[in-house]
Amino acid sequence: MAGETTGRTAVVPFRQFVLKVHSRCNLACTYCYIYAGPDRSWRTRPPTVPAATVRQTARRIAEHARTHRLRAVRIDLHGGEPLLTGPGPLLDQAAAVRAALPAGCTADFGVQTNGTLLTADIIDTLGATGFRLGLSVDGGTPRLNRRRVDHAGRPSWPAVSRAAGLLHGRPGVFAGILCTIDITADPAEVYGSLRALDPPMLDFLLPHANWSSPPPATTGRGGRTPYGDWLCTVFDLWWDGGPGPRVRVFTEILGLLLGRPSSSEAVGLSPVVAVIVDTDGAIEQVDSLKSAYEGAAATGLDVFHHTFDQALAHPGMAARRTGRDGLGDRCRGCALVEVCGGGNYAHRYRADGTGFRNPSVYCADLERLIRHIAARLKAEVTPNWRYPHTT
Repeated sequence: MAGETTGRTAVVPFRQFVLKVHSRCNLACTYCYIYAGPDRSWRTRPPTVPAATVRQTARRIAEHARTHRLRAVRIDLHGGEPLLTGPGPLLDQAAAVRAALPAGCTADFGVQTNGTLLTADIIDTLGATGFRLGLSVDGGTPRLNRRRVDHAGRPSWPAVSRAAGLLHGRPGVFAGILCTIDITADPAEVYGSLRALDPPMLDFLLPHANWSSPPPATTGRGGRTPYGDWLCTVFDLWWDGGPGPRVRVFTEILGLLLGRPSSSEAVGLSPVVAVIVDTDGAIEQVDSLKSAYEGAAATGLDVFHHTFDQALAHPGMAARRTGRDGLGDRCRGCALVEVCGGGNYAHRYRADGTGFRNPSVYCADLERLIRHIAARLKAEVTPNWRYPHTT
């Protein structure tokens, strides 16, 4: 169901529910925006989600599904590191949601893990009940993962490498790889090493940064686009390299250039359909907002006292669901706005009173990447190309 209409306003329901099942992590990645960022709310939350909170969250999801006549929802179990609970609680949480859902509504379950605790038994146990597992890594070699260490400073790569090997050849279970860009790493080496792990999907994430807390490499000044250049290099390798994994940021931009809606918050103007429930039952906006300031993701709502429809109406949620109208003047007037969409909402923040009504701190990099992809696409489809903003 695309959404209900009340008066002249289309209501787009939540379809992705991210449940925090463990609020701690066994790694201390040097760039982590949760545990090394400005928001410290994780310190006051239960390390593991209580069963009563899971049951109430399941009831709220079911209520939302009935209200909006949803036929399917996506449930992602996150942390921290969700496998710190072991597989048993994850199976119980999935069972609680499935039992609560109304007839005719199905749920797809995923777990995003750093891989250090993954075993063949866990893969088999979760896979048998329909879970898909995503892996977070920075590359396919020890050196590329040097920033991903445990709390004693020891490298995580030996355990992660084992996890990648266990997931290899398991497309029914292996959801793909998330990789945060390290601008100091060679893009060809990163892409080649990740492709060698044979994931069905790759997603390259820009480091969470904003105008008041800039990214590691200066961007925009003097025409510099280090992140755009990095991604353009990877795009060419992917585009010219024959069959390989789907790279989400590239397929999203290609789809937008061809007139399809986006399914990612990184680009495009489609309304956000994801909501977070933390281990204490708090209903929150996406975690990336925690990179801006303390409390940026908070709504003041929780599953015990509020519905997900009330969360839809929260001003912070609404601001990320109004498309072009939610952007600042500069973005609304940009030729690439339908594709860029202003970039990731968290990356627009500036602590000068303008808040999030700014272009992305990666604006120049996104323009560089979009125009590069558009030019490559144009060369393939000419003379039928219709997108006018590539020159």
